[in-house]
Formats: sequence, structure tokens, C-alpha cells
Amino acid sequence: MRRSFLLALPPLLFLAFAAVAFVALKSGDRDELPSALAGRPAPSLTAAGALGDRPRPDDAALRAGEVTLVNFWASWCGPCRVEHPELKALADAGVRVFGVNYKDDPANAAAFLAELGDPYAAVATDPTGRIGLDWGIYGVPETFVLAGDGTILMRYPGPLTPEIVTKRVAPLLAGSGAGG
Repeated sequence: MRRSFLLALPPLLFLAFAAVAFVALKSGDRDELPSALAGRPAPSLTAAGALGDRPRPDDAALRAGEVTLVNFWASWCGPCRVEHPELKALADAGVRVFGVNYKDDPANAAAFLAELGDPYAAVATDPTGRIGLDWGIYGVPETFVLAGDGTILMRYPGPLTPEIVTKRVAPLLAGSGAGG
């Protein structure tokens, strides 16, 4: 009897672990990935390059008194293509959106914007990923909402969807007068 219990123990432990992992994954929020920058000033963009002749955001622009979205994206990123209509809609509604083109070929990035439209008031380039490291991104797309003084209010990893914009981004914009 003891031997059969010992043989059954590994599968039972695995099932218990799988159940705990399943519950944790289903109840988790993607935005709950830790961001050490929440509530702190946004990192500098001064090391960023410009994308062609487009304006490049600078640190003063991040602290210019207007709520701003900073979106890390790349032309090779499928989810970036999926979220692009949301960024366009926000920009069309008057929200100031800055882009940071992450580890991308400038010609491909320009073609991406020419094809899908350019929602960005300014675009920085991060060919080496150094700026992404400073901002603590995990990958692209990632979007940050900054208060008018440049403080990070929210970080969202992954593509923005209508639901995320409505539930997470719009409330931050509502208090600022931006986009509404």
C-alpha cells in the first residue's frame, strides 16, 4: 500500500501544481507585470535618434504639461500592427502620442507608417534597444501614459485594444482634458 501511494504522489503533485498555475494565469492582469517606474519621472529620450524627417520627442516635450502616450513599436511586430488603429483613434481624438521605434530598420518603419498612417506627434528611434532598457520594456508593443509633468501613470505591455483603451487609458485621459 505504501508503494502504491509513493507511485501516485508525483502525478498528484503535478496536478496540484497545474491547478494552481492555471488559476494564477487566468486571474492575472497583464498590466500587473512589475514596473519600477510607475509614479516616477519618465526616463530620458535624449539618446534617441530621429526617424527620417519626423520630429523627435525630447525630454522637455515629455514634461510639457500635457498627458502623453509613449508607445514602443516596430514594423516587424505583428501585435503592433493590431494595435495601430487604436493609436490612430487616440491621436485623432487629440491625444498626444509619441512613438519609439524599437530595434527596427528605418526604411521598414517609415513604410509601416506610410501604409497604416502615422499617429505619432513625434518618433524616436532605438536601434540598439538601450532606450527600451531604460524604460524597462519587456518587448513591443508597450505603451506608457505620462502625466503632464512627465510622471509615469501607467504602463501597458502588449497591444492596446478597444477594451484596454476604455478601461485603463481613457480614465487617465479624462482627468487631463486630453482626448475628450
